[in-house]
Amino acid sequence: MYYDIIKSLHLVSIISWMVGLLYLPRLFVYHNDTKHLSKMDTVFLLMEFRLFTYIMTPALIVTYILGFVLLYENLYFFNELYFLFKLFLVFCLTIFHFYLSILYKDFKKGYRIKETKFYRLINEIPTVLMILIILLIVVKPNFHTI
Repeated sequence: MYYDIIKSLHLVSIISWMVGLLYLPRLFVYHNDTKHLSKMDTVFLLMEFRLFTYIMTPALIVTYILGFVLLYENLYFFNELYFLFKLFLVFCLTIFHFYLSILYKDFKKGYRIKETKFYRLINEIPTVLMILIILLIVVKPNFHTI
């Protein structure tokens, strides 16, 4: 039962983290079209700050903590190639998380260097990574026989 509770909480934290990873770049799409120090700029900065600080980062931390607990209970996963690929993709999501922080700081400084199309494009990155991670975890492909 303990394991199932930890696994359930891990899934809840993953969902919370993913919501932020999907929503923050969408906010950047709209934020990019505002003028620095305008009322809308201030509103977007506040929304982005709260999303990143109060939802995304705590969800990332809880996801990792509970993931490590689950991994400690199942060390044999390190022998599975699909799981190692999954860990790599989760690491990519983590790098993306911190990249979004850099983009937020650019908006805070008033920079509008990138085109709106860029933010629309990066909005797809967490979706693709999420799909690949879910496929790896559910299908558990045996790469040894390929």
